[in-house]
Amino acid sequence: MEGQLPKNQKKYILIVAPHTSNWDFLVGLGARAVLHFDPKYAGKKELFVWPFGWLFRRLGGFPVVRNESSNFVQSMADVFREKENFILTITPEGTRSYSANWKTGFYYIAKEANVPILPVAFDYPTKTVVLGELIYATKELDMILKDLHTWHQQYQGKNPADGIRPEL
Repeated sequence: MEGQLPKNQKKYILIVAPHTSNWDFLVGLGARAVLHFDPKYAGKKELFVWPFGWLFRRLGGFPVVRNESSNFVQSMADVFREKENFILTITPEGTRSYSANWKTGFYYIAKEANVPILPVAFDYPTKTVVLGELIYATKELDMILKDLHTWHQQYQGKNPADGIRPEL
C-alpha cells in the first residue's frame, strides 16, 4: 500500500485505473480488507444475475444499466445525500479493454453530490495499491480528466496493452 485514505472524510468517490483485468476486483477486495473500510462499487448489471449476483450485491455492488438513460448520476448523488458515510468506487474506463475515452459520470456525481474524488491505481509490476490525493470537482471536466489521466498513466495494470496510453 502506498498513500493513505483521507482522514475525517466520510464521503468520496474512488477512481480506480488502469482497469485491465478481472483480477482487479480481487485486488480491490484485498485492499479494502487491509485498509478496513467498506467502499461500494458500480458494475454492469450483467454481473448481478445468477449465480453470483447475490455475492456482488453482498460485497457492495450497485448494478448499472449501460446503453440506457438510467439517470445513474442523479441516483448516486441521491445516495450520497442520504447516507452519512458513503464511498463509491468507479473504474472510469468502463471496461477492461483499452479505452481512449473515460466515462465521465464520476465527475458529475462528485459535482452534484459535492464530494471529492480519490484517485487509486493498482500497479501490478510493483504489486502496489496507490492512493492519491483528493481532487474536488471545482475545475472543468477536461482539466480533471487530464489531471487524473496524467496521474494514473504512471501505473501499469495487469495487462499493460489495455492500460492508459500517453496522450498524443
